[in-house]
Amino acid sequence: MSQAEKSKIIQRLHDNISTLEISKELDRDHRTIKKFVTNPELCNGRSDKGKIRKKAPVSHRAMSRIKREIRRNPLGTSKEVFENADVPDVPKSTRCRILRNVAKCGKPEVRPPLKVVNKKKRMKWAKNHMKVNFQTVLFTDECRATLDGPDGWRRGWFCKEGPRPHRIRRQQGGGGVMFWAAIIGNELVGPFRVADGVKMTAKLYIDFIKEHLVPWHKKKNLSFRKKMVFMHDNAPSHAARLTTEYLQSVFARHGKIMQWPACSPDLNPIENLWSILKRKLYSGGRQYTSKDDLWNAVLTAAKDISSDDIERLTSSMDQRLFSLIHKNGNYIQY
Repeated sequence: MSQAEKSKIIQRLHDNISTLEISKELDRDHRTIKKFVTNPELCNGRSDKGKIRKKAPVSHRAMSRIKREIRRNPLGTSKEVFENADVPDVPKSTRCRILRNVAKCGKPEVRPPLKVVNKKKRMKWAKNHMKVNFQTVLFTDECRATLDGPDGWRRGWFCKEGPRPHRIRRQQGGGGVMFWAAIIGNELVGPFRVADGVKMTAKLYIDFIKEHLVPWHKKKNLSFRKKMVFMHDNAPSHAARLTTEYLQSVFARHGKIMQWPACSPDLNPIENLWSILKRKLYSGGRQYTSKDDLWNAVLTAAKDISSDDIERLTSSMDQRLFSLIHKNGNYIQY
């Protein structure tokens, strides 16, 4: 019963109108009106509002088999799940409605392989860095953005009467741009664009650091440079002996270089920065016609990322280490 109906009942009772006449006027059951008049507190709506009140299409035992099948064979279609659970002849719409209550539809996460030796090294790294002040660590990484977006398609609602929206689909996402950035504390360094068609070798990586990072580093005061720790992953151009010698000559004079565990993108908060940036970059299903337009959009999206968002990412490192130790070196969810 709506609030307007309740107010109407009270008003008509003051006018000495009987409950029977009120029920006819509101097109409500007479018992409902009498129940409200007797005790208004009990008429707060159905306790099962929003639930399906018709007979369940599958039994509790069949539902248990469906859940067990989802856990045993994830990423299967609704038809495969129901057939393997021995629940045949259920329409697709009903299958999807049932599965939405106990599962989620999505694609698998892409991760590098994690071996036992990797888990042990991740655990050792976490324990050795429990007391590190990660607000002084410069987290760096490269990222690629394509003209057509992170996905080749996008799902969403549109009006029945209007035309169906379309998206451009090109080979390899239409091409894209590669860029590099870093975060430290609440500061974003970059992004800086990598030249098109360039394969990042050790020599080119050193030249890139000289051109973009070293000038920023020299502008900082001595106290900042002494505390700063440089971090990058184990890409071939990063782990090369030539790169290591150069970085030690530049950064090890005051700060130091962090040894990063292999296969650990989940520990690097800058990976979450790429997610924030790409959500802004491709909001509304936006696509781009040229690499220059895409790069200008990357710069605009990077400016819109607040310092609070960056600090939230760098401050998450302590919790990442606790989660990593709790999971015995396995991947953490971030």
